[in-house]
Amino acid sequence: MKKFAMAAVGGTLAGILATTYVAGPLLAQENARSATVYEQLDLFGDIFERIRVQYVEEVDETDLIEAAIGGMLASLDPHSSYLSPDDATQMRVQTRGEFGGLGIEVTQEEGFVKVVSPMDGTPADEAGMEAGDFITHVDGESMLGLSLDEAVDMMRGPVGSEIIITVVREGEDEPFDVSIIRDTIKLTAVRARTEGSSVVLRISTFNDQTTPNLISGLKEQVEAAGGIENVNGVILDLRNNPGGLLNQAIRVSDEFLESGEIVSTRGRNPEDGERFNATPGDLAEGLPVVVLINGGSASASEIVAGALQDHRRAIVVGTKSFGKGSVQTVMPLRGDGAMRLTTARYYTPSGRSIQALGVSPDIIVEQPRRVAAGEEDEAENARRSRSEADLRGSLNNDSLSDDEIRQIEEDRAKAEAAADLREDDYQLAYAIDILTGMSALAK
Repeated sequence: MKKFAMAAVGGTLAGILATTYVAGPLLAQENARSATVYEQLDLFGDIFERIRVQYVEEVDETDLIEAAIGGMLASLDPHSSYLSPDDATQMRVQTRGEFGGLGIEVTQEEGFVKVVSPMDGTPADEAGMEAGDFITHVDGESMLGLSLDEAVDMMRGPVGSEIIITVVREGEDEPFDVSIIRDTIKLTAVRARTEGSSVVLRISTFNDQTTPNLISGLKEQVEAAGGIENVNGVILDLRNNPGGLLNQAIRVSDEFLESGEIVSTRGRNPEDGERFNATPGDLAEGLPVVVLINGGSASASEIVAGALQDHRRAIVVGTKSFGKGSVQTVMPLRGDGAMRLTTARYYTPSGRSIQALGVSPDIIVEQPRRVAAGEEDEAENARRSRSEADLRGSLNNDSLSDDEIRQIEEDRAKAEAAADLREDDYQLAYAIDILTGMSALAK
């Protein structure tokens, strides 16, 4: 018994000693790290004071501190940033669907300002800005070396004023200028229309209006078609959609999924991860779905495309998406400002992160460049070539009734309308062809 007690005491002492030996170096490291942090903060305070007192011109202390905070956040990644009180207010307005500006979503790549996408119907869109464009100058002033917030500030201005943007575009030999008139941007989150028997839902952004607009738009088109049985499928057009609210991406995906995971987010700590699952109910009632994406489809757009692709609920068509697979949390700060901080990465249902990789389409379809007017005439003439019916004295087809001939002519008119659409929007026409083919096979 004494031996047992001694062994227990010995074990306890050994445990205490081991803990002391292990914890000692760890504690020393933590203390050293804290000391280094405080030294750096002292250095920051010293530099701030010297600038405030000795700089050649008087400086605004508030502007100086905000610039330091902005630089600290900008050093993390392209999407973390400081929002001044004015910027924070403007961001809250933007998520409600109306704001002032040019109508382009931009990011920063190797020091250059890059267009993620122009927004539908905005001054930038009407001026011909394209996803992937690099903006090098604003009103003749270089943007190189500016932070993203500084670059955005340069592009802001009064509604109705003109701005000259110098653009570098892939495929163009020289930079060129684009004139844009600033305007109040009113975003229509979803535009719905019917092409042939296919309902096209053009989603331009993910804001508070997106899901309600999507639901009402699809229902209106189905009613106009005379019922769901007269619709062959749904096309979600997410091209040049820069993203927006995560909860709206989840809700849009949920509208077409009966069950299963939509997206998961994972932060630094595993316990902070979240999973979002679909609830029963399919807005399209099982109809085939095609999702259109391109290099301007980012963030929330990629969540929708990835979720529907992984669940085999939709065929994804177009070109590789932008590849923004991170989640930003907007945190209010004292003084009415805010901080946009990257807090997690998101993953599609199959567990893939699309950060910097993007969503790869099931069918890659490039959007051809518009051809010159003369070439269009040649293509039109080639398509409308002569047939047997054009020959003098050709035999009539007397085996069909008038109703059957009328039906053939209507089907031919639909096919020609689809062919005309290829001239305007080849990717959309391709998506419609897919739904038409799937509908024909189902019948």
